[in-house]
Amino acid sequence: MIEMVNVTKKIKKATVLNNVSYNFERGKIYGLFGRNGSGKTMLLRTLAGLLVPTNGTVTINGEQLHKEISFPKSVGIIIENMQLLPQYDATTNLNILSKVKKIASPKEIAETIERVGLDPTSNLKVKKFSLGMKQRLNIAQAIFEKPDILLLDEPTNAIDEKGVELVHKILLEEKARGATIIIASHHKEDSISLCDCTLKMNKGVLEALNNE
Repeated sequence: MIEMVNVTKKIKKATVLNNVSYNFERGKIYGLFGRNGSGKTMLLRTLAGLLVPTNGTVTINGEQLHKEISFPKSVGIIIENMQLLPQYDATTNLNILSKVKKIASPKEIAETIERVGLDPTSNLKVKKFSLGMKQRLNIAQAIFEKPDILLLDEPTNAIDEKGVELVHKILLEEKARGATIIIASHHKEDSISLCDCTLKMNKGVLEALNNE
């Protein structure tokens, strides 16, 4: 459970989040829609612990961010054109990341890379990946440790139609596993069929469009 209570974030003179209150539940996919600059990415960054609210609180499983915990304990993130280490291949990138928490085994890393449609045995360096391949690897790094929370900013960006279908399948599997998934997109039609709840951001204000 993620609980936001009266969260406001001001950067210089701009209010990028305006008194946001909402509860995100376990095992649901939330679609966060709005134009570029509406506050979607700022909301994801705040939930990830990367931004400290000017006012209000974010509580994750009963623990308040920036008071009891600095970051969510179990989270996978794709935010704003993430770049993994370009000089290494896909497997090496995830092996390096895995040393932080020591959760994922080499077998689980290989399975995740294959799951997103990449070859875990390939020595091709990330700097030679296409944009779509890079995004697939970004998805792999977000899910490979089976996190409780997935915060995904435009997760299907640069991925072809067949790849989008694969990503949607993966997200439904992660939902079935019990993850809380928040997908930010400026194209509502991209992931509307996946979502249990749809939300709209407009000038930092969050509005629930439905709660099925």
